[in-house]
Amino acid sequence: MGQLQLWLAILAGLSGITAQEDLYRKVFVFRKDPSDAYVVLRAELEQPLQNFTVCLRSYTDLTRPHSLFSYATKAQDNEILLFKPKPSEYRFYVGGKFVTFRIPEGRGDWEHVCASWESATGIAEFWLNGKPWPRKGLQRGYTVGAEAAILLGQEQDAFGGGFDVYNSFSGELADVYLWDAGLSPEKMRAAYQSLRLPPAVLAWKSLSYEVKGDVVVKSRLREVLGP
Repeated sequence: MGQLQLWLAILAGLSGITAQEDLYRKVFVFRKDPSDAYVVLRAELEQPLQNFTVCLRSYTDLTRPHSLFSYATKAQDNEILLFKPKPSEYRFYVGGKFVTFRIPEGRGDWEHVCASWESATGIAEFWLNGKPWPRKGLQRGYTVGAEAAILLGQEQDAFGGGFDVYNSFSGELADVYLWDAGLSPEKMRAAYQSLRLPPAVLAWKSLSYEVKGDVVVKSRLREVLGP
């Protein structure tokens, strides 16, 4: 009976399951490369976004381009996108336009990133492992639509679809958050350190999600925080 329950749980994880749970010290494992798998995140935004912050933690040995966080509306497929075209570069999209942040190539370890944007000034911030990069200008005066499809692991070229498997993610993702506001430097560092955070539109500790394809929820193998 125990084995039967285990196999049912595995099949549910592979075929699609909707859940809301505290994922503290857990990760999404995207097992295949390339892959058509992804995770749908459920969030109810009350109004369009004039400001936002998105944070997540990733662990991968991919050297090809891959998408981490994709927020698409029916009007704009790259409304918000965190994309890594190569190991030494991140692209942060708002409303179809992007800025590039160049980073040292990874050492085969977890990377924690936060990206924030405010409409009034068009300022885009990027933080890597608790440290800020030089701020850049992006889409001043723009408004991010509220009715969105939010996905992990695939880049949307259409609302909720249009995937290219060679832009898919393979590896582990954790600590995904979305706020409808900019975060202070202290809160950016707190996100990196997994400390107490303000209420969020999407929160890892109360995440509503649906797995599509070969993605498994597992415990972390080790602590991922830096000093």
